[in-house]
Amino acid sequence: MYQKVTLDNNVQILTEEVPHVRSVAIGFWVDVGSCDEVPENNGISHFIEHLMFKGTARRTAKQIAEDLDAVGGQLNAFTTKEYTCYYARVLDEHLDLAVDVLSDMLFASKFDAADIDRERNVIIEEIKMYEDAPDELVHDIFSSVMWQGHALGRPIIGTAEVIASLSRETILSFYDKYYRPSNMIVAAAGSIKHEDLVGKIKQVFGQKGGKVDGRKLAVPQPRRDIACRSKETEQVHLCVGTPGLKLDDEKIYIFQVANTILGGGLSSRLFQEIREQRGLVYSVYSYHTSYHNTGLFCIYAGLSKQNVDEVMQLIFKQVGDIQAHGVKDGELQRAKDQLKGNLFLSLENVSTRMSRLGKSQLYLGEVIAPEAIVERVNRVTAREVQELVREMLKPDKFTLAAIGPWENCGSLERSLEHLRRVL
Repeated sequence: MYQKVTLDNNVQILTEEVPHVRSVAIGFWVDVGSCDEVPENNGISHFIEHLMFKGTARRTAKQIAEDLDAVGGQLNAFTTKEYTCYYARVLDEHLDLAVDVLSDMLFASKFDAADIDRERNVIIEEIKMYEDAPDELVHDIFSSVMWQGHALGRPIIGTAEVIASLSRETILSFYDKYYRPSNMIVAAAGSIKHEDLVGKIKQVFGQKGGKVDGRKLAVPQPRRDIACRSKETEQVHLCVGTPGLKLDDEKIYIFQVANTILGGGLSSRLFQEIREQRGLVYSVYSYHTSYHNTGLFCIYAGLSKQNVDEVMQLIFKQVGDIQAHGVKDGELQRAKDQLKGNLFLSLENVSTRMSRLGKSQLYLGEVIAPEAIVERVNRVTAREVQELVREMLKPDKFTLAAIGPWENCGSLERSLEHLRRVL
């Protein structure tokens, strides 16, 4: 069971006590990400995340790194399209230190001009590194072509040109707008008492206030299109997919089961057919990502150029087979058991429990008990899976993105159009 309280300045605190562990995971979740940016400052949320580690009024960057290292703790952060999280994991006896370091970073970072310029170069190098990882980059290209012109289609990390142009004043203005208590959630799980953490957070936040205007993002209008980037790679990196479901959609658990059957593991249809039976790829999988007002479903494959047409045919064949003939009772039950096992095994980690609290509160305004999730998954029927795949994964809805060693996208376009016509 978890406990929740909202302080007078609207910061939300959620805790989950986990008996018989000695550690605590705590995260400060800020409801801001790349979807809150415009093209002129794309990447600023991620830039600010980096700058939080560069020094405060009381700590240098080195001291921030050393304070939790010295007690065997962990300190990190990440930025997504819709939120940013700063988190730590420590022994319960060092929770005060974790809270102090995290709050010091979030509320007293210096944003020194010299640090900004140094970190600017670091992020530009990170962008270059990302460009050299086509198996990761292709997913950004896929979302950018599906959601052209919308904030969700822009990369979290930004572009080198924008990062190079961001001024200290622009960074501080963005920080001041979004880093306010009413836009934050504090989540903690492990060896912890709810009342104790609430008291610590009250001291940290004190009289800090200020409201943040709610998001007013338009629902992205997906585009059926093809994006192809020429790059001297050994493999073609291919993403094909459609819009998905938002997290609070009533059909989300049906989609999770369908995704698991299609490409969600070693026993999935795509892995067994394309890799195990035919040996055409090393990596093939599918995934579904949810946002506040939409979602994204994607199938990825890394393969040799000469196998692209055959692999695409096999992908569409499996989708079409579920649409025409449904799923077998055995694979339906395996998918349910896999989702159940993944869920409960993940909950043996206090960091995962903390993340569930923070993300669930951000997206749903509540935390659904694991047993309730399993119950909803168990209610999914084979007919529901078949009907949802028919509805969501229509060939004429598919978008394609690829990186590979070719001169143009002509063959990909012809292959995709042919499959749309025959399926």
